[in-house]
Amino acid sequence: MAAAMIATMIATRDTTNTNTTQAVPEYYYMCTEVTATCPVEATTLGYYPNLGINYFFAAAFGIAGVATLTLGTWKRTWSYMAFITAGCMLELAGYGARITLSTNPWNKEAFETQICAIILAPTLVCISIYLTLKHVCLALNPALSRIRPHLYPFIFVPLDVSCLLVQAIGGALAASAGYTNYALLQHGNRAIIAGITLQVVVLLVFGATAVDYYRRVRAWVKADDGGGRGEAGVIWRDARFRLFVGAVAGAYSGVLIRCIYRIAEMSGGWGNKIMQDQPSFIVLEGFMILIPCLLLAAFPPGYLFPQMAARMSARGRRGGGSPFGKSTSEEKGHDRNQDHEASPSAPRDTGDEGRDHNEGQTSSTGLKSTNGY
Repeated sequence: MAAAMIATMIATRDTTNTNTTQAVPEYYYMCTEVTATCPVEATTLGYYPNLGINYFFAAAFGIAGVATLTLGTWKRTWSYMAFITAGCMLELAGYGARITLSTNPWNKEAFETQICAIILAPTLVCISIYLTLKHVCLALNPALSRIRPHLYPFIFVPLDVSCLLVQAIGGALAASAGYTNYALLQHGNRAIIAGITLQVVVLLVFGATAVDYYRRVRAWVKADDGGGRGEAGVIWRDARFRLFVGAVAGAYSGVLIRCIYRIAEMSGGWGNKIMQDQPSFIVLEGFMILIPCLLLAAFPPGYLFPQMAARMSARGRRGGGSPFGKSTSEEKGHDRNQDHEASPSAPRDTGDEGRDHNEGQTSSTGLKSTNGY
């Protein structure tokens, strides 16, 4: 809101005399509701948020969050469930605030709530998406991954949190700028843009990594001499597994589109033309996050990818341990086959340990040593 006021002040300086420049911003600083001297066009959004669509988003995110929490608790997919649920609840808070803004766009508390909640929520959803690649690699063939599967959460989750921190720093700078420090406000805006841009880069690297692994596994399965590739081949051809992977891919695409939109929106500064265009916000922000949340809630790993759910529930039963800890038996299988699987066409022989973890067993050579993520 401070940004919109400062931007208005600067625009006024270019077109009016000094007395008018000093008078107009004073009205805006004191605005608490829409009046003749505090028009809706002078707010950062520049419009009344549509009441109906915001009720729809709030209800839909609430349903997605409750569904994810219920199924995730039942199937004990703890970390995957927790991050999606938290993201949905933040979105619910954000669109709840926009419901308040629909009657009073000058409501400062509601504006700040929707900005913070809606900007930060997708970062939490991303974390759940990042967690899936490790489990896919472990279920199919860890040796085909260019890096150890257990490292994926260590790499992508901290990077995602870093994006969140950079955006938070930018928000703090913008807030501390007040009504007069336009230079500091611009620094805050640039930090927010940098955080979102970094998030896009991380998403693209993750996507490239996932596609690379998919191509290697596909070539490995096709090169089979008729043995079916054992349990890995069964999982690869399982329609439920493919449905889960498709849902995750759709969720990933939606979040990526949303982040690219946010870069364009923020690049013009607070209160710019894109930020004040409600239809683009509804489609490229609202639906591009709602669809991923609904996909992840409707196609849970507990039903469609039981190998992932079994590892998470195994850790939940044991308790303790590092959430990013090493999976001993699976990493041994990876080490043993690293050289043997140098080419996608090489046969795989991971022995009992590989079969145990693919089948979701809890024996001493299987899931007993796996971690919850």
